[in-house]
Amino acid sequence: MSIDASFEQSRGIVADHEGHHVWGPVEEPAQLGIHGTHVAVDFDACIADGGCVEDCAVDVFEWFDTPGHPESEKKADPVREELCIDCLLCVDVCPVDAIDVDSGRPDRI
Repeated sequence: MSIDASFEQSRGIVADHEGHHVWGPVEEPAQLGIHGTHVAVDFDACIADGGCVEDCAVDVFEWFDTPGHPESEKKADPVREELCIDCLLCVDVCPVDAIDVDSGRPDRI
C-alpha cells in the first residue's frame, strides 16, 4: 500500500509529534496515520526497511518504536523534515512507496 499523495486534502491533522503533523485517522496500535508534511511517511505502510534512514544525506529520519503495529514495530519518523534538500532518494529507496516529498511547495526555502 503506497502513501496517499493527496493526504493534505483527504485527511485532517489529528496531532503533532516531534515537531511535525500527524494526519489521521489514528487508532493505536494498528493505525498510526501519516507523519510529516513536506517529508511525509505513511506509518501504516512503512515496513522499517531502513533505506531512507541509512541513505538520507541530511538525517531527516529517526527510528520510532511502534509496538503492536501489524507492518513493523518501528517506523522511519521524519523528525527533521525541515532539513530536507528534496533529493527524493528516500522516495526512490522505499520498497513500499510509504514516503512522499512535496518538493513543489512555494513556502520552501
